[in-house]
Amino acid sequence: MLLYAWGKALGRHKLAQHISPNQTVEGLVGGTGTAALLGAGLWWLTPHDPLQAAALSFGLCLAGVSGGLVRSAIKRDRRVKDWGRLIPGHGGVLDRMDSLCFSGPLLFYMLR
Repeated sequence: MLLYAWGKALGRHKLAQHISPNQTVEGLVGGTGTAALLGAGLWWLTPHDPLQAAALSFGLCLAGVSGGLVRSAIKRDRRVKDWGRLIPGHGGVLDRMDSLCFSGPLLFYMLR
């Protein structure tokens, strides 16, 4: 959501035009920066210090974007628009969870 908001507000340069044409470099930079600041600000909710919480937030955000791009590339290769029709206007459930493909395992191993 942070990347979307930053991309809509300031987005000019496409991140991966042929894979996901709506993602922008400005959205990536602004969203990951904001996520890192939020992670640092909420460090007291975690067993980490502020710098570690910021790094964890930043890394998870990058992994989420990577997961979304990989899933979009797979869908483009298979010529599939959505993974389902369960959520009208948003594609299927798998379309909502594409960022978890990389960030979920990363969170597990970083916290372990």
